[in-house]
Amino acid sequence: MSEVNKTIQKWHASFEKGTDFDSWGQLVEAIDEYQILARQLQKEVQSTNASDFTEEQKKTLGKIATCLEMRSASLQCTQSKEDFKLEELKKLETIIQNILTYNKEFPFDVQPVPSRKILAPGEEESLEEEEEEEEEDAAAGAGSTEGCLIRGTLLPRLPSEPGMMLLTLKIEKIGLKDAGQCIDPYMTISVKDLNGVDVNPVQDTPVASRKEDTYIHFSVDVEIQRHVEKLPKGAAIFFEFKHYKPKKRFTSTKCFAFIEMDEIKPGPIVIELYKKPTDFKRKKLQLLTKKQLYLHLHQTLHKDS
Repeated sequence: MSEVNKTIQKWHASFEKGTDFDSWGQLVEAIDEYQILARQLQKEVQSTNASDFTEEQKKTLGKIATCLEMRSASLQCTQSKEDFKLEELKKLETIIQNILTYNKEFPFDVQPVPSRKILAPGEEESLEEEEEEEEEDAAAGAGSTEGCLIRGTLLPRLPSEPGMMLLTLKIEKIGLKDAGQCIDPYMTISVKDLNGVDVNPVQDTPVASRKEDTYIHFSVDVEIQRHVEKLPKGAAIFFEFKHYKPKKRFTSTKCFAFIEMDEIKPGPIVIELYKKPTDFKRKKLQLLTKKQLYLHLHQTLHKDS
């Protein structure tokens, strides 16, 4: 099999995987798969190297990437203005399979994604681009608090074990200078070992409950999915603050924070915010701002005596 056919086969497998997740209701996994494939297609479209695809075929691949982004946005939004249904997306399967011979009109009136990098969750954008787009987003989404409600994936507390402690973290609020401009903000919580590898299932909060001045309020409990005594030495609990960017139809990480094992103790805790990309190994940390703005948490330890 030629390299180009292997590439097409790989794209098709990724497309099938995403639509399967989608039809099973596994929305987080579907979104991830769609965004990965969209980036792969966009990379091919933007490649300046010798290509096995004609310019027309690249245009078609770009339109497929647009449709994948639109479906991904539809899954992330309960009030999406550009609802793109799974049944519509599935019409593209034969086009991907037969991209080398496809010569019909594209079934949807969409344009290829503009020539830009498609960001994965946690990937770094340049600060200049970030500032520009936040100004645009503020104009596009000012006053919006529920335009694109993220479905949270918080998990219940584990069963207790004698002599073992469980940790509940209440995310109370986060301080940001542009809090009012953040659209549909939520938090992703993960527990990583010293090498940045997941120790527990990753959880997302629902969209924040309200915004007030320089604060975004969550008031939500997160149950850490392992007994404290069983967490590996050197592990840390990460909080990634994410928000929706209408211009990109994409959810982006804005900043992150973490607590280490020696900071786990009952009561309130205020922790610093760091610039993205999220540094799970905690090697090159840069504070987000010099302003007195932090992530406010409350820790509760449950022990079965």
